[in-house]
Amino acid sequence: MPEGHSVHRIARQFAVNFVGTAPEVTSPQGRFAQGAALLSGREMIDARAVGKQMFLEFSDDRWLRVHLGIYGAWDFAGDVRVDPSIQIHGQAPGRTKLGQTGEYSRPDPARPLDRDGEDSVTSIGAPRRTRVRMAETDRETAAPAAFPPEPVGQVRVRLLNDLVCADLRGPTACEVLTPAEVDAVIQKLGPDPANANTPAERERFVERALRKKTPIGLVLMDQSVIAGIGNVYRAEMLFRAELNPHTPANTIDRTVLEALWDDWAHLLEIGITVGQMMTIDGLAGEEYERALVDRDERHSVYKLEGTPCKRCGTNIALEEFGARKLYWCPGCQT
Repeated sequence: MPEGHSVHRIARQFAVNFVGTAPEVTSPQGRFAQGAALLSGREMIDARAVGKQMFLEFSDDRWLRVHLGIYGAWDFAGDVRVDPSIQIHGQAPGRTKLGQTGEYSRPDPARPLDRDGEDSVTSIGAPRRTRVRMAETDRETAAPAAFPPEPVGQVRVRLLNDLVCADLRGPTACEVLTPAEVDAVIQKLGPDPANANTPAERERFVERALRKKTPIGLVLMDQSVIAGIGNVYRAEMLFRAELNPHTPANTIDRTVLEALWDDWAHLLEIGITVGQMMTIDGLAGEEYERALVDRDERHSVYKLEGTPCKRCGTNIALEEFGARKLYWCPGCQT
């Protein structure tokens, strides 16, 4: 499932490609035909993410709420522009990339490629005729022969303006809401430092966490306590804090919870900007390049079960925890 930084990146793509335009909205699949009719031809005013949910605001107080869930993905096609705030460290200004873990591109021997073929270093540039899939990972494929392209697969909703087409497939939620309904959804979500990294929002997280008797490893995944954290960031943040995932949240010192918020804000900004969940600090040069290429080099515990901890040498443990896989070090997370 895409974690919070991915959804923020997608929202920024809507901001640069659709906000200020009045796209045609359709439902090629047919399941969202009524909702599409309510939005079609209305100006998109704003695009924002809160945690793992995205909200697109249209004129006349109509909003599109999308939660990608496990299988959801957006496909952008056409003269796609890339938000200039999404930059790669070491690249010239304006060199950008999309999404969570890089983009799929044509092979280039000068570019390091992830083991799954993900190009983690370079960008597609902007604008350029292309097709980009944005979800948990981003994939760039050949530009469609014609614009707009024919819908492929079960497209729940299509947004189309003069330059760009965006197709949504497989979301958990896709619905038109009123402003009051949007506010009700957001009020149920915890704070998101990508939207407001303020002392007040940090305190809101701390107070909500301190009311929980459940383990901190579950509380960090509770979107009503803090928005956007998923399985990868949960494991890595607890390791970085040297916290046992089973520790009841209400027994944790306030300063430790404040430090967790600050670390989430730090890691989230890296994820939004770089497009990788980089959770090891201080990487530079060849180490940084290896981390972009190999997931195991950019994480400390996630999916490293049975291997020695990079900090203390104890084997990383894997267990089922709240119906999800938990990776942690029993040696230094005591």
